[in-house]
Amino acid sequence: MIKVYHNPKCSKSRCALDYLNEKRVQFEVIEYMKSPLTKDELRAILDKLRISAEELLRKNEAEYKANFRGKTLSNEEWIDAMIKFPKLIERPIVVHQDKAVVARPTVKIDEIV
Repeated sequence: MIKVYHNPKCSKSRCALDYLNEKRVQFEVIEYMKSPLTKDELRAILDKLRISAEELLRKNEAEYKANFRGKTLSNEEWIDAMIKFPKLIERPIVVHQDKAVVARPTVKIDEIV
């Protein structure tokens, strides 16, 4: 089953859901702002994305600017930051089996579905 890590307030995230619906693909929506990810879940997503935690950060978010701008953190420290401040997680993330993409642009979903 395809999983979409989604924030309903994000237009790009909503576009990913629309795209999957248009393709008539079944998927599960995970609203990570309501049901925060665990460290293990976030680590697993990063492994599937094949990127570092820092590469998944939204650096224009107020939480980033106020708490992390200019700081050098380890991968685990960035994971801790994203767990504490889930708005820092880039979205939407689409996961299918052992692969994942940040669906920006939406057509990146085709790389894994």
